[in-house]
Amino acid sequence: MGHALCVCSRGTVIIDNKRYLFIQKLGEGGFSYVDLVEGLHDGHFYALKRILCHEQQDREEAQREADMHRLFHHPNILRLVAYCLKERGAKHEAWLLLPFFKRGTLWNEIERLKDKGNFLTEDQILRLLLGICRGLEAIHAKGYAHRDLKPTNILLGDEGQPVLMDLGSMNQACIHVESSRQALTLQSLGCVLYAMMFGEGPYDMVFQKGDSVALAVQNQLSIPQSPRHSSAVRQLLASMMTVDPQQRPHIPVLLSQLEALQPPAPGQHTTQI
Repeated sequence: MGHALCVCSRGTVIIDNKRYLFIQKLGEGGFSYVDLVEGLHDGHFYALKRILCHEQQDREEAQREADMHRLFHHPNILRLVAYCLKERGAKHEAWLLLPFFKRGTLWNEIERLKDKGNFLTEDQILRLLLGICRGLEAIHAKGYAHRDLKPTNILLGDEGQPVLMDLGSMNQACIHVESSRQALTLQSLGCVLYAMMFGEGPYDMVFQKGDSVALAVQNQLSIPQSPRHSSAVRQLLASMMTVDPQQRPHIPVLLSQLEALQPPAPGQHTTQI
């Protein structure tokens, strides 16, 4: 079920026999809260996600989320540091201790750049997309689909590497038909790529105008012209947003294309003939 937890003094908790100091609240939503805590044993910062569990089903869903994290040991998928269940009378709180990413999410980065009138460079986009696809490949290899892939669910590490989070959306998401899993993911991934390229979602304007997003996704997406993007990246986006799901490239194909498009590593020179 989990590990013993106690509130040992005001502002500190013990998880897995390690003491953590509460620093500040990071956010909340629905029936969950996220706090910033510091490990007094190592001086590292962590994100402590607390899920309010009113019923047995809530506890089971929290446990499944922890189990999803434990399935993966991949640099592009958020790892679980510790998990425990705390009793509060007839109710419970599930606590997931996760690494803290000071840069926040991919969407935070996109917004920061937009505020300065800037966008991600194409080299940055290609590196980010490659890491995201590698994380998705690992998820698919276990027979799951992410189901809620979006810029707010992609964290950025210190070196800018993307890390997929919100694995709770994967519970009960096992899909046995490979083509369905791939098609489902590719359209969401296309929306992430669009946001990285243009600083907004592909259907944001449709929603703001009050038009039907459900109808919009049934028509081929019109990709804005921009000198910032090569024809190769534009074609990549178009292939992922193709209306016919069966015509979208599978993740292994996309990975091959992205690896071929990757810019040279810093300090690496290429010779033109």
